[in-house]
Amino acid sequence: MRDGACSPLQGAVLDPDHRRTSNLELSRIIISADPEPPAESSEVSDSLMFGTPKERLDFYRREIQYETNLMADRTNAYLAAQSFLVIAYASSMANANPDWGDMFTLVVPTLLALLGIVSSLNAWPGIRASAAIISHWHFKQEQLLQSEPKFGHAYDESPLFSEHESSKERYLKSLRFSLRSPWMFTIFWAGLGAFSVWLQLSSSAKV
Repeated sequence: MRDGACSPLQGAVLDPDHRRTSNLELSRIIISADPEPPAESSEVSDSLMFGTPKERLDFYRREIQYETNLMADRTNAYLAAQSFLVIAYASSMANANPDWGDMFTLVVPTLLALLGIVSSLNAWPGIRASAAIISHWHFKQEQLLQSEPKFGHAYDESPLFSEHESSKERYLKSLRFSLRSPWMFTIFWAGLGAFSVWLQLSSSAKV
């Protein structure tokens, strides 16, 4: 081979345009080899999880029932704790010991009032979370009944269920007591704590 001539392979290696073209063709081949994701994968997964609207409705109602029972248990436990605190507060205020009764009725009722406020503030997030989940499942149930006209009509004609009892206003009224209890007890304990401090300080000033 003469000095001035070069092979086609050497020319391809030395030519930068040829290398860019080769890389572009290679990237096209790699990209085109990737399979495209199916467009209806979410619909297939939904159909596998819920075969019929009735199954989906049953699932929503089971979740609503579970969260409602959980919220009721939390509310009952909270009210039981508050009742014990009220009894302890009343007993501490009735202390008439001549030696240390004044100091006891000043410190202990105030601490019980603070404990009632703290327990109320800690109970509120759990009750609020249960109410939010219940609202979510009620919303899903309402959307299901609206998206399936025939199924929603049959649901409304059932003697045990109707659109009236599934309305948002109805279930929010049923959750109102549980949602308001922590805030009512917070105000209640703040008033009792302030009253006990004022009562003992005023009686000490008179003496």
